[in-house]
Amino acid sequence: MPLVHETDYGTPASTSETMVTLTIDGNQVTVPEGTSVMRASMDAGIEIPKLCATDMMDAFGSCRLCLVEIEGRAGLPASCTTPVAPDMVVSTQTNRLKDVRKGVMELYISDHPLDCLTCAANGDCELQDMAGAVGLRDVRYGYDGDNHVKARNNGDLNLKWAPKDESNPYFTFDPAKCIVCSRCVRACEEVQGTFALTIEGRGFDSRVSAGMHEDFISSECVSCGACVQACPTATLIEKSVIEIGQPEHSVVTTCAYCGVGCSFKAEMRGEELVRMVPWKDGQANRGHSCVKGRFAYGYSSHKDRILNPMIREKITDPWREVTWDEAFAHVASEFRRIQYQYGRDSVGGITSSRCTNEETYLVQKLVRAGFRNNNVDTCARVCHSPTGYGLGQAFGTSAGTQDFDSVEKSDVVVIIGANPTDGHPVFASRLKKRLRQGAKLIVIDPRRTDIVRSPHVEASYHLPLKPGTNVAILTSLAHVIVTEGLFNEAFIRERCDWSEFEDWASFVAEPHHSPEASERFTGVPADFVRGAARLYATGGNGAIYYGLGVTEHSQGSTTVMAIANLAMVTGNIGRPGVGVNPLRGQNNVQGSCDMGSFPHELPGYRHISDDATRDIFEKLWGVKISNEPGLRIPNMLDAAVDGSFKGLYVQGEDILQSDPDTKHVAAGLAAMECVVVHDLFLNETANYAHVFLPGSSFLEKDGTFTNAERRINRVRKVMSPRNGYADWEVTQKMAQAMGLPWNYTHPSEIMDEIAATTPSFALVSYDYLDKVGSVQWPCNEAHPQGSPIMHVDGFVRGKGKFIRTEYVATDERTGPRFPLLLTTGRILSQYNVGAQTRRTENVVWHSEDRLEIHPHDAEQRGVRDGDWVKLRSRSGDTTLRALITDRVAPGVVYTTFHHPDTQANVITTDFSDWATNCPEYKVTAVQVSPSNGPTDWQRDYDEQARQSRRIVGKLEPAE
Repeated sequence: MPLVHETDYGTPASTSETMVTLTIDGNQVTVPEGTSVMRASMDAGIEIPKLCATDMMDAFGSCRLCLVEIEGRAGLPASCTTPVAPDMVVSTQTNRLKDVRKGVMELYISDHPLDCLTCAANGDCELQDMAGAVGLRDVRYGYDGDNHVKARNNGDLNLKWAPKDESNPYFTFDPAKCIVCSRCVRACEEVQGTFALTIEGRGFDSRVSAGMHEDFISSECVSCGACVQACPTATLIEKSVIEIGQPEHSVVTTCAYCGVGCSFKAEMRGEELVRMVPWKDGQANRGHSCVKGRFAYGYSSHKDRILNPMIREKITDPWREVTWDEAFAHVASEFRRIQYQYGRDSVGGITSSRCTNEETYLVQKLVRAGFRNNNVDTCARVCHSPTGYGLGQAFGTSAGTQDFDSVEKSDVVVIIGANPTDGHPVFASRLKKRLRQGAKLIVIDPRRTDIVRSPHVEASYHLPLKPGTNVAILTSLAHVIVTEGLFNEAFIRERCDWSEFEDWASFVAEPHHSPEASERFTGVPADFVRGAARLYATGGNGAIYYGLGVTEHSQGSTTVMAIANLAMVTGNIGRPGVGVNPLRGQNNVQGSCDMGSFPHELPGYRHISDDATRDIFEKLWGVKISNEPGLRIPNMLDAAVDGSFKGLYVQGEDILQSDPDTKHVAAGLAAMECVVVHDLFLNETANYAHVFLPGSSFLEKDGTFTNAERRINRVRKVMSPRNGYADWEVTQKMAQAMGLPWNYTHPSEIMDEIAATTPSFALVSYDYLDKVGSVQWPCNEAHPQGSPIMHVDGFVRGKGKFIRTEYVATDERTGPRFPLLLTTGRILSQYNVGAQTRRTENVVWHSEDRLEIHPHDAEQRGVRDGDWVKLRSRSGDTTLRALITDRVAPGVVYTTFHHPDTQANVITTDFSDWATNCPEYKVTAVQVSPSNGPTDWQRDYDEQARQSRRIVGKLEPAE
């Protein structure tokens, strides 16, 4: 199996529809107008030497290796910066060009270390390749005199030399090997958009500098890896390559972190992963990456990983390692006992948004066909279930409307309740690029997130609303659009129900929905709201992107419907550059919903009460399926406390850390008699488990993930499962132990079953995905190429539905005891509950959760930056260190939830969305006070966790 080769065309492709024909080395070539001579040559199979050029960035023209001769033109123009012209005649190889290129290369090599045999880039060095390409055999200038290579010249200190920077945990920077091609600087600017690198000095004194002459770890570098990928030498190189050596084969797979769904080449030596390199043909990421996907894969081989099944009788007992067969038999016996003793509905399952579509499908099938009930739910319950409900009501389908490429045609972008630079950084880079090109930005968020103001990007409007008032702000935006006549009447009459629009328009036009009236709820100046509404309605293609700051509220579903109303009233649906786009948090949260993980829906969002849909699965599975919706996660926990729910299979989720009101979750789990946790690590939920089944990482399995844009991407196994089985095999063997006749031999067979039963997946197969790379559902006879844009000619439900969205204040109120409002979110270097990223070097950037507090609130409480503070709510208390910042407004505090020793969800309440039970994480009334150390609850929790993780009777790791 060889390395996956990617052609570098030197400059980006032109999107022009006008074609130009020219002649290159006697070959006629026809390419789009605006194409560079370099790229046209590559199209003709002629590779021009280059060092500063790469097709991930705009042409730069500094290396002077790519010079060509053009008939009728004087001099030797750079082929990367020279656009093609009709009837142009180009020569890429003449004696004159050979001499010039060889001379240029001599200059490069005269100031470069000649340590090729011991260099980590040996075999993967473009400088080495180009020296061979131009026929360099000698360097006339010698290696004495001024240089950046030697620490000393003739015994004296060489002030031009700089030591290697090894401050970043994932890559090194060796200035001695730098050829100042500027590719790293341009990648940081053009691809990532951070502008953390620069060229300092002039002429021979030029050198790459991170920040203000800082080391990489101290600079603004976000460790996305774009600079490392762009570097043509070993100046910037992964530490893993230095340690392991060059890879010898690679496999294209999909990242298992956020909902962007980036494609990577896993580059290997045998079964050892050398590095993850973003795949240029990945249609979600287009060759870019973030610190998590690029570097934070070390958790898969971390010492904390559990590789053998374990059981125990009571949660106070130590774990005992057993064989797989013993574990499966024990689970089957316990679940049969519980159902016999307490009834069929006394057990259930939770699917994973980190596992594949195929694995998720099997878990819900196990619950319905094995447990014979519908007690199945997924983590989308606590994140994007309001998206499914709200968009389903308005548009008729429970997913976003666009692909990520769509943002390149947006003129106005609204971001509400999302922090893409931290939560979805690869999409954020594409968004920032469009904003630098002139698109306008509106941000609706209580915090001043990085996207509000970053290098060469500044929001036209930031509406820092009070947490919990999303519906009020969106309805007031609609008020301006309707009362000022800014709505798209033609679109509404053609695509929506006009009578419903009239009813909705009269509702939003009422005076109490005006920005001036809403200001007392939202805290946002009315003129800001009016300006933002006018910009969105009249600024061209308007796109809305939203996140958990929309859905995790008591009015989450209402807010989603309000967003849909805004898109419909302005006609921003059904074409590139517009739409309603939920930024989903986990790699397969969209897929877990698609696969029927909700207790009221079968795969494809078909209600469990529909006789025809049940009939499809009943005939295939050979069982009778209940037509009654099962229990949601909160209902399971309530029923457990009440004594009627006793058994739970949890695959790849950590509900004790991720779900709200931690004490209630713990009480529910403690009341159960058989909790089965299927995961990589002994997570927090495993503290209350009776059976632990070791899981497999995304590197160890085949399958598919479905990202936030409905894109179905292949996940390919690059190494054998360290625990012995892929997760789908574990679920199948558990089903077999319970008497189910499952005999899948490969996940492709599971996908075939999904396609046969789910209309939106009808044409999806592994063969098809291998052929086209990826596809966006629906993919069926009506849409054989998939559906990058939804609702193009009409809404799935027929006519778009306008829905009244009355603001109802949450029951969670501030008062004298709890005068502040807590909201929560993520940070770039960590992911969700941190089970994966905390077991990587990413802890260098975020080793603990911090509480952001405004200077005014901190001063009132005698809190200084870095002080320990107690964070207390009606539900509980915890301690963490304060971070004083004006990112948050007075009266608002903010923290992340990545670290279990903080357990931020002990603070959050059990208030939830009225339609879906999605918890209201984003609004909790709290008080902050100085603290001397952990709370009693934290100490008790830590001791219980420590006792729970004891293991006796270890077996040899499974083969």
